[in-house]
Amino acid sequence: MSSRAEAKQKNSLMRLCRYIWADYSIIVICVVFFIFFGILQPRFLTIPNLLLIMRQSSIVGMIALGMTFVIITGGIDLSSGHVLAVAGAVLILLQANEAIPIAVAVLACIVVATAIGLLNGVIITKFNLPAFIVTLAVGIIARSVTKYALGGSTVAGRPIPEFTQIGLGTVGIIPNALIIWILSAVILGCVLSYTKFGSYIYAVGGNENAARYSGIPVNRIKALAYMLTGFCVGIATVLDLSRMAAISPAVAGEMYEFDAITAVVVGGTSLAGGRGRILGTVFGVIMITVVSNVMVMMRISPYLSGAVKGLIILAAVLLQRQDKAV
Repeated sequence: MSSRAEAKQKNSLMRLCRYIWADYSIIVICVVFFIFFGILQPRFLTIPNLLLIMRQSSIVGMIALGMTFVIITGGIDLSSGHVLAVAGAVLILLQANEAIPIAVAVLACIVVATAIGLLNGVIITKFNLPAFIVTLAVGIIARSVTKYALGGSTVAGRPIPEFTQIGLGTVGIIPNALIIWILSAVILGCVLSYTKFGSYIYAVGGNENAARYSGIPVNRIKALAYMLTGFCVGIATVLDLSRMAAISPAVAGEMYEFDAITAVVVGGTSLAGGRGRILGTVFGVIMITVVSNVMVMMRISPYLSGAVKGLIILAAVLLQRQDKAV
């Protein structure tokens, strides 16, 4: 009897461990990372450095929130970094004009980014084209036109406090950018988990044909997912460019989309669609930023950052395949 009870207790413990690993593995890994790097580099766990990590996470983190919706539907968005450059050019050009209120410049920036996201979704759904090709092409065209319009040169705005404090300001010691990112994550997490739109996102990614036969407006849901990503890019643009009140169209937002995709995948969202959570994305962004932060502390060449992120993506995808096999 005692042996049966021990076996039952052991099985219950194993099931609990599997549940925790399946749903919260990214949190466990983040905790391990923090402990390991804290021992390796004592400066890592200091308050200034942790706040720096959180501030740096917020830009790509905002993009990653929208990217989560797109990837859960089975799509992908490779235009985000380019869209940031376009929306950023609009933001700085309008902000540089003293006759235009800052709020109008910020709103125009977000509207432009959202519109390009919607354009991606409409082209993908109306013409049934691969998201990879469409978003890549739209992004390249958008950045190219922006560079041509600005002559490829850096454009400076007005470094006035009411603008720069958006990205650089704090509430106490907490950066404004971090507060905006976390609040956005909470809102979008609730949308994904507790609304009809969120359930449609999962349904479309899980089985698009079944979702269509169930009466779900698949094309509309996919287009809205890309539109939401554009909206998140618009907010990220404001947070990013308000720190310096200037933009260089050739490099603004460069590779941001790949950092966001890396964070989303590392956070447990399946590239095949149908599975993912905002909570995982948040911790995925933090983990990617922590790795970059530690590389700087250890004076590892920044040219190796791409290799490290690539290895992290491969490891995350392999883990997803193992989970699916189990």
